[in-house]
Amino acid sequence: MTMMNSMTNLTKGFLIALLSTLVMLTGCSTPRTKPAGVIDRSGGSSAAYEPAPPGYYRVKKGDTLARIALDHGQAPRDVAQWNSAANPSFNPNVIEVGDLILIKPPAGTKVAKPAEKKLTPANPVTDKADVPAPEPTKAEVVAEPGIRLSWPAKGKVTGEFNETNKGIDIAGKVGEPVLAASDGKVVYAGNSLRGYGNLVIVKHDNTYLTAYAHNSKLLVKEGDSVRKGQKIAEMGDTDANAPKLHFELRVNGKPVNPTPYLQ
Repeated sequence: MTMMNSMTNLTKGFLIALLSTLVMLTGCSTPRTKPAGVIDRSGGSSAAYEPAPPGYYRVKKGDTLARIALDHGQAPRDVAQWNSAANPSFNPNVIEVGDLILIKPPAGTKVAKPAEKKLTPANPVTDKADVPAPEPTKAEVVAEPGIRLSWPAKGKVTGEFNETNKGIDIAGKVGEPVLAASDGKVVYAGNSLRGYGNLVIVKHDNTYLTAYAHNSKLLVKEGDSVRKGQKIAEMGDTDANAPKLHFELRVNGKPVNPTPYLQ
């Protein structure tokens, strides 16, 4: 009898231990709570993906104010001023996905003229003493090709204009001169645009911009007026795998092949 009681007690003890183990295993197999995801500053609102109204641009991932301005044919400083005037809390250094950026001058805003000297029209009037210079008209600004550009650097063209290369690449050596392709005003001189290195952007009128990238040294600053053929930088390899000048022409913010415009 005593032996049977002992066996019964052993059996009970074994069953209790087995059940305890099963409970522990079951607890361990309970799925864990997923870690918190990345906070969406837009609050999940679809507004961040809605088309921007006329005159505005909606910020996308990777944008900078300088790139937004370049892509819309505007000076970064102008874009910053327009948005600061419209929104006193606007910070040009802190823009977020979904933000609306004003890319056109507000009504009544006076846009400064890039340069006093007018661009050479496509079919210039013969230079004679008895022929007065024609009065500038708005038609001259939009005529194509209403701008004649000089080569911004000497060297072999190693990169042609295409969908991915928004300009042409001119090979050279570090320190060689980079020249303004036409009269204009420097609207950007810095290195905040990823992939362009030390960059100069010259605005020639309300239609045309030229950009000069990868420089080793910038010789002009924002707000400077420059003349055609003036040395504005020295060639380099910033954000590039070899010394070269990446040269772009923008017409109303859209990159176009600059080669037909070069003389």
